[in-house]
Amino acid sequence: MSQIANITVYDGAATPVSHTLVPVDVTRQGQTVRANWREVSASVPTIAQVRASVSLTRLKSGVYKTEARVEVPVMESVTNQNSQGYTASPKVAYTNTFVTTGFFHERSDVTGRRLARQILANLLNNVSTSVAAATSGPLPDLYDYLVAPT
Repeated sequence: MSQIANITVYDGAATPVSHTLVPVDVTRQGQTVRANWREVSASVPTIAQVRASVSLTRLKSGVYKTEARVEVPVMESVTNQNSQGYTASPKVAYTNTFVTTGFFHERSDVTGRRLARQILANLLNNVSTSVAAATSGPLPDLYDYLVAPT
């Protein structure tokens, strides 16, 4: 199994910013393995930090369900104070969440799963030219090899 480790990823801002997600935990519940990461920033409350998770479940049918989830909390903007000069702490206004789920038959192979993953990645990135598929990392391990971090 792959070892859980930090993930460094850039966002989609006009000037991309690097986010380092650190491992939080890995849990096993029944047939599901779930790994969680969170960005650690001293200037942002824990509840407002970027989170990611992956899960791998073997369903009763023998089909493998893989899921990757990214959650990006958005803080509300606090600008006013009351008559005593108190300004409330900002809270999370909402969270943007993106989830990808794969369902793979137990007879499927690495090549077929990678092909499907790369087609989706190319659609998400509006890529219409030949691009080599990533073959390592937490998401290729999950979708291609059906391996969750430990």
